[in-house]
Amino acid sequence: MAIPVMAGYGVVIPALNAAATIGAALNSVLAQTVKAEAIVVVDDGSTDDTAAVIDAMNLPVTVLRQENAGPGSATTKGFAALSTPFVATLDADDLWLADKIEKQLGYLNRHPATAGVFTHWRTFRGDRPDLPEAASVAGWSRTTMMIRQEVVLTVGPIIDPPGGRGEMIDWIARVREAGFVLAMLDDMLALRRIRPGSLSYGRDPERDRGYLQVARLAMQRRAQNKAGSS
Repeated sequence: MAIPVMAGYGVVIPALNAAATIGAALNSVLAQTVKAEAIVVVDDGSTDDTAAVIDAMNLPVTVLRQENAGPGSATTKGFAALSTPFVATLDADDLWLADKIEKQLGYLNRHPATAGVFTHWRTFRGDRPDLPEAASVAGWSRTTMMIRQEVVLTVGPIIDPPGGRGEMIDWIARVREAGFVLAMLDDMLALRRIRPGSLSYGRDPERDRGYLQVARLAMQRRAQNKAGSS
């Protein structure tokens, strides 16, 4: 089946000590049925061989580096490097299925009032994406997200809360509060890797403080909006 001509997109991948997984993540981007105009990896102060792994792959990838500031900061830095009409994001641990972008772009082209679209995903551990950890679920996450450039320009930076968890929950809430429409595809088009050391691995009271901060910020914004409209 011929792939329709679609507007261009760029990819942002924040990476911290991702030498073991960044190659697979990039290969899943390169395997897309609709090719990216630009791929930006933001090395968030890695102390392993993340940058060397990318260099050795000799790919058409732009690598930006910063002192460790968190995945939200790294994603925001990647946003600033792109001017494509659409932006997709991917965590350096995770993978895309080959038709993810094609289906997302198709949806956005058919629904011009929708500003962003997400997909279902499923979890796997280690290096066995063929062995699902659980059934697929709706993935309101960086790895499943594709948005229009206007969302980035309007909503502003992704803010890293204490502990490094919850930044995407906060940013997606701010996107909705700004009046943008988001959609969720029923298709399972991404794979979420769970590995020791990753932000999504297990429970951690210190890291989980970020979720509490996100909830507090959302309540503060709602209170301010209510006061402003009264």
